[in-house]
Amino acid sequence: MRKFILHVTFNNMHLKNNTVTAVLFLNLFLLAFTGCKKDNKTIKPNLVTFTKEGELTLHKTTTDSTKVVIDIEIADNEYETQTGLMYRDSMEKNQGMLFVFDDLEERSFFMKNTKIPLDLIFIDDKKTIVSFQKNAKPFDESSLPSNAAAKYVLEVNAGLVDFWKLAVGDRISYTKLNQ
Repeated sequence: MRKFILHVTFNNMHLKNNTVTAVLFLNLFLLAFTGCKKDNKTIKPNLVTFTKEGELTLHKTTTDSTKVVIDIEIADNEYETQTGLMYRDSMEKNQGMLFVFDDLEERSFFMKNTKIPLDLIFIDDKKTIVSFQKNAKPFDESSLPSNAAAKYVLEVNAGLVDFWKLAVGDRISYTKLNQ
């Protein structure tokens, strides 16, 4: 009689284990398919557009004449200097971004998440151009060093440094708009 009771108890435990296993399997199955349901929502990225914050003038040193005047956005805090022109689809030829740093030191930039080719113009604390990085390639994470101490960096569309015939020693001046 003991064997029969043990056998029945064992069979009941076996049934309970099968039931628990079946319930767990069913729950996992339902969770997998309801968790993977197709979501028809589309996320639209924020369009980053140009906001004029000032005007910058490039001066030829050799002739002391104004070479060109462009509208600028000014990056003068940590977030803006880290983000720069990332995520932009385009920029007009008369636009640029001026990075303003607190100190004079060698700078290094890269093109991570930057969709448009750029010329980088490195400028010292006297607002004199000290070097260039021309035709920086979109999305390229290679270092683009200033090779000289710079307090400002101006980013413009690729090819404009040559088009404007800029040279080391040329100068800039800029004004901020009242905001």
